This record gives sequence, C-alpha cells and structure tokens, in this order.
Amino acid sequence: MHPFFKRTLLITGAALLGTGAAHAQTPALSDPPDIEGATVGDHGSVTLRMGLGLAETSPQYLSSQYFADILDQRSEGRISVNIFPNSQLGDDVQMMEMLQTGTLDMTYPSTSPATGYVSELAVFDLPFLLPTREAAIEAMRSDAAQEMLDAFDGTGIKALAFSENGFRQLTNSARPIASPEDVAGLDVRGLSVRTMENPVHLAIWQTLGANPTPMAFGELFSAMEQGVVDGQENPWSTILTSNFYEVQEYGSETRHVYTPFIKMISQRAWDRLDPEYQELVQEAALQAADYEIQLASEYDDWARDQLEERGMQVTRLDDEQIAAFQQAVQPVYDEWAPRIGEDLVAEFQRIAESSMSQ
Repeated sequence: MHPFFKRTLLITGAALLGTGAAHAQTPALSDPPDIEGATVGDHGSVTLRMGLGLAETSPQYLSSQYFADILDQRSEGRISVNIFPNSQLGDDVQMMEMLQTGTLDMTYPSTSPATGYVSELAVFDLPFLLPTREAAIEAMRSDAAQEMLDAFDGTGIKALAFSENGFRQLTNSARPIASPEDVAGLDVRGLSVRTMENPVHLAIWQTLGANPTPMAFGELFSAMEQGVVDGQENPWSTILTSNFYEVQEYGSETRHVYTPFIKMISQRAWDRLDPEYQELVQEAALQAADYEIQLASEYDDWARDQLEERGMQVTRLDDEQIAAFQQAVQPVYDEWAPRIGEDLVAEFQRIAESSMSQ
C-alpha cells in the first residue's frame, strides 16, 4: 500500500470513530492500484490546486489523493496537486466559476450543478432512470456520456472523467418516509428538503409534495441543525462522512437518483500544460475515477449500516414502495425528457434495460 494511504486510512478511522469507541473505524477499502506507466519528460514544475466539496474521509478525497500520487510519481515530483476538501474554496458552483476565471485549477463537482454548462447532463437527474450501479457505470462509460464531457469545450472548463457520487437517499428530522404521501405530509406540512441548484431535482421534490430548498452543501449541516430545512438527499457515504446523522433522525433508502462526479480542470490551466503533461493528467483522471467508483461501492452499504449504529432509523424500501415513488414522479419525465433530449433519455433507458437483462 502506498504510504499516503496507510496514513489516510488511520485518519479516516479516527475521524469516523468520533466519540463512539465501539464503531468500526473504516470499511475494508481496496488498496489503490499500483501506479504503472513510464515517467514523462521534464516540462517544468507545475502545482495544481484542486477544490473538493467532501471530507477527507470520502471516496472523492481518497481517489483524488491517488490521482495526485500518480502525477507525482510519473513526473518525478514535477507535477504536484494541493487538495482543499470540505468546501474550503466554495461550493460546486463557485468552484466551477473559479475554473472559468483561472483562479482555481481543478474541482470535482456533481453533475447536477454542472447542467448550467452542459444541459444534457440533466439526464442523470431523472429519477429512477439508472436502477443499478452496473447500469450507471455503463452509462458513464458510453459514447453519449463522452459527448457530454466533450461539450464543455468553449466553457473555460475541460471535463476529464466521470466517477461516482452515488445513489441519493433521503434523510430528515421530522418522520420516517416510506411513501410519497409521507413526503407530502398529508395532514401535516410537506418536508422541507435541501436540494442542489438543479431544476430537475426541484421538480422531483415539488412533484412529491415537499418544499425543496436549493442550498450550498457547505451550509447544509448548520441549516439542518437549526431547523432551516428538515432534511436532504445524498449518498450514504456522504451522509456518514459529513456527520449528518448528528442532526438527522430518519433515513430512507430511496435510491431515487444516481449522481456522477466529474473531474474537471480549468481550460487555462490545461492550456499551460505541455502535451505530454496533458496526456498524463487525462490518464490519471481516468485511473482515479475507476478507483473512486470502487471505493464508493465499498462504502455504500457499510455507510448505511454505520448510520444505523449511530442512531439513524433507516427505512429500506421494497420494490412495491419504490414503484409507488416511480409512479408519483412520472410528471418529471413528461416535463423534462423532451427538454433534455428524447434520444438521449432513450439511450440511457436502453443501457439500463440491457444491464438488467444480463
């Protein structure tokens, strides 16, 4: 194991351990793949600043450090990456804007706030479109997905690779959620749910009868703690590593949206790189993306179980309950599929059906 990862897993364990000494320190994470490939030529020293939204314990951070290690080793230390986690430099939207102006070199946002640059990315936001991780990986590696990455050309951002944020799950501090009626509240008010700044996500929760509230991720913990919003939706690993269980009593395994990450670099920073450095950065991004997907899959069920150990009441929805949610959000498809592109939606549906039949 690379020395960094030995240190990181110790840090990860300490961070997740928190005040509960009985909790498992970390899942059985796979070691990062060995770094292979020739050393690149000497084209000067380069330092890249990368901003992340999530914590040092997240698959996003761990895979980003692997990305940095690849660049460091194969350039003999000439390419270094300084990573700033925990939204230190801003939220996803702010950091993408910083890439455009050249004040930040790299970031790793979810696709949902990136739809303002490439509208077709909203296909990933359609609810229950990608039912399994296998279907999602096939979709992210498809020609259609590559065309979305290429479509950033001209925005001031170069998109390098998709990886996994994960299946989004609902948590809240008001009541258990097992049906659309629970979200809407019926005789009580609908849930106030923090969402990303994404119109499809807003449409999903409005259709379900909730009160969606767009908010930067870095503001979310305090907003839930203060009762500004009842809840939020994110993958289990993000919910755990962000300590949301401290302010969220209930969780529901809805798996309503699969959200990718996109590793990005400022076009200005990219253009300053020698072509051999560019090739290395692209290769390292793809290798780190594969590792991030692997880490995210290992974290997912473990993180849910850890949340339950920490006191969160998790409702596991069965197929019939999921079907009720799918039926309830059909109006979102009716509104958004034509705007995203019927052909693209059909291609992703084909990928999902093909994956399910294998």
